[in-house]
Amino acid sequence: MQFLQLMLALSFLVIIHEFGHFITAKIFGVRVEKFYLFFNPWFTLFKFKPKNSDTEYGIGWLPFGGYVKLAGMIDESLDTEQMAKPAEPWEFRSKPAWQRLIIMSAGVIMNLIGAMVIYAMILYSNGEQYVKLSDASMGMNFSEVAQDQGFRDGDILLMADGEELEAMDEENVRKILNASTVTVLRGGERKTLTMSRTFMQDLIASKEGFADFRLPFVVKEVIESTPAAESGLMANDSLVSINDSTLVAWSDFTPVLKANKNVPLNLGLYRNGAFMTTVLTPDSVGKIGVYVKSIYDIYPVTEHKYGFWESFPAGIKKGFIAFTGYGSDFKMVFTKEGAENLGGFGTITKLFPDEINWTYFWYITAYLSVILAFMNILPIPALDGGHIIFLLYEIITRRKLSQEFMITMQKIGLLLLIFLLLYANGMDIIRAFN
Repeated sequence: MQFLQLMLALSFLVIIHEFGHFITAKIFGVRVEKFYLFFNPWFTLFKFKPKNSDTEYGIGWLPFGGYVKLAGMIDESLDTEQMAKPAEPWEFRSKPAWQRLIIMSAGVIMNLIGAMVIYAMILYSNGEQYVKLSDASMGMNFSEVAQDQGFRDGDILLMADGEELEAMDEENVRKILNASTVTVLRGGERKTLTMSRTFMQDLIASKEGFADFRLPFVVKEVIESTPAAESGLMANDSLVSINDSTLVAWSDFTPVLKANKNVPLNLGLYRNGAFMTTVLTPDSVGKIGVYVKSIYDIYPVTEHKYGFWESFPAGIKKGFIAFTGYGSDFKMVFTKEGAENLGGFGTITKLFPDEINWTYFWYITAYLSVILAFMNILPIPALDGGHIIFLLYEIITRRKLSQEFMITMQKIGLLLLIFLLLYANGMDIIRAFN
């Protein structure tokens, strides 16, 4: 199911990306010879060519992307035979540099627009719901790496470099990880922590994450025929101790329960304001059989509904934040920790849930669209960004690069992309075996 979701998302993103190249080429009178979803070396799964059309449409068997083949362009097909012939007016190479620049930029622009529209429609349909950091009175639980930076469980996050933090979302977490100082509320007092320059690298290397909300252990639902049901636990019971040792947060209970598998424990709890005790024996894996109330059940939820037209500026802002944030994080690829955590299709597949949740599916698809836009704008020959760099050089210097140079750079770019593809997916395989 995860793989099917990935294929559906990739198909959508490839089509809108290539449609950007396709439609702008048509506008400027460039002949489009092929429009393919996925690549088709050696054979094609499906193809057709409408009557009176110059374009062949098809589906390849290799799901690594897709392509639009423009007449008179040096691309991944390396069609040197066509380039050896005199240029025709309907060819890409015959068009002014500014038109070629628009055609090559259109795929990235379409992916960005696609992401922003998806974000806007999610906001219009569902709005935004979050718990303000200031409303989470028990603060956060922090990973070991975060605690090395000076954070302590129970700290309430207030500011990063003097800028107020409102929610525990992607934007604010990135602000914290890139900050020089972070201000927290600890025991009613404000404390300013100084972050090390390697904080993000250390966090990536640890694979632990940064922090999550610290919550009390309040039962939401008791599962039948489990230790919790047998002990008489009920919904809304608030657990506060084990064997007379006071425990504050749900996360404090978990290691104690796992350490006492099949051992009777004396649980202290509050029910309807009254303190009481019960005996409970965790099962063979340290589970007791309850669903615990989530952050949205415990703390007040801030909700923002968006009208149809109001959702578009918010979607544009969300897409812009995602794009610039990913660009900021990309520098970590050039560190040892970042390179070791690169992933391919296996890693991307795991982003999707086991069962289809359409809101989550579209949210992940929007983020993948942002990633696709960013990766394609990189100045690597064979990617849109490489072509854009060469076209900008041509516009600035008024000198057209030779076909021999372009073909050589295209070959170098393809080899680099193949290496990156093999490396990223190879890391997935290594992690799977480990």
